[in-house]
Formats: sequence, C-alpha cells, structure tokens
Amino acid sequence: QVQLVESGGGLVQAGGSLRLSCAASGRTFSSYVMGWFRQAPGKEREFVADIRRSGGSTYYADSVKGRFTISRDNAKNTVYLQMNSLKPEDTAVYYCAARGVYEDEYHYWGQGTQVTVSS
Repeated sequence: QVQLVESGGGLVQAGGSLRLSCAASGRTFSSYVMGWFRQAPGKEREFVADIRRSGGSTYYADSVKGRFTISRDNAKNTVYLQMNSLKPEDTAVYYCAARGVYEDEYHYWGQGTQVTVSS
C-alpha cells in the first residue's frame, strides 16, 4: 500500500515555472514506477511523465517534452515535476501515481494539486 500526497501547485503567469512534489508513504517507494498525470476541466485525465525505479529512464508526453522534468529522490520517498515555460493549456489538476514495474495500470493515486496558468 502506498499513500501519495502532492504539493506545490498554484497560480502562475504564462512563461513561469512551478515545481510539484509528491511525497509517498511506505518503505517500498523505490520499487515503484512513478508518474504524473493531469486533468483539465471537461477533459479526460492524461499522462504527463513517468520515471522508472532508479530514475534512469523517463518518459514524457509530447505536449510537455522539453519544458517539464520528472525526477525522484528515493531516499526522501519523493517524486518531483519541474514545470518551466508554462502555458495556459497546462492548467489542470495534477496527480501523482504509482505502479509496479510489471503492471500496466497505476493503482495508487494522490488527491491532486491545482495548477493554473494565466495568460
């Protein structure tokens, strides 16, 4: 069982930056693939980025590639999402999620943190 708590959301102007954090409970954090997802009003939840257990492999949605960076600190049980060059279309609730390395679906989710980018 993993419990996830996101923080770091807020209101920022277009072109600005935010850093989201996701703190995980449990001693097996390093065994999970960690991901960030987002859901904008009236839209389905979409994948943003994920990072493998060691942090050596990362994957990004095309819409954020080159602007967002996912990272993790297994000693702190925390995963981060550094978001630069933010655009109004990045406005959404951002969720942290965890899955086993051999699983296709994310089974553990945080409560979400709101990111609003003004134009």
